[in-house]
Amino acid sequence: MTLLQQSPDVIRVLRDSRVVAVVGFHHDAMKPAYYVPEYLHRQGYTIIPVNPALAGRGESFFGQKAVSLLADITTPVDVVEIFRRSDKVAGHLADILAMQPLPRVVWLQQGIRDEATARELNAHGINVIQDRCMLSDHRALM
Repeated sequence: MTLLQQSPDVIRVLRDSRVVAVVGFHHDAMKPAYYVPEYLHRQGYTIIPVNPALAGRGESFFGQKAVSLLADITTPVDVVEIFRRSDKVAGHLADILAMQPLPRVVWLQQGIRDEATARELNAHGINVIQDRCMLSDHRALM
């Protein structure tokens, strides 16, 4: 597995992935952690919000109940998209690796990088995209 950076690789992920779990999903429509997943939902992706505060209130978005942890998701996930600061990414590693089955890709949203966590994910067969926006890439490449 590898760190995906080239446009053909990103296009393949966007084309072949249909279920996206969004870590750090936000309920405020003005924040990227809401409007990026909302855009993807409008493009036909299934979006699963991951936010303990929203899950604790039993909230649903885009037809999916918010969950506290990735490991709580009962359906296979193609992409885990992370909207957390770079220094918080490593804190999600164990949760990602507890998923059954493992996701094919972990996508760190624009401005987010964690080389050590990316290497560990790669060691477990998970591709990683760092510091790219799914909305921008979808608009530009699809």
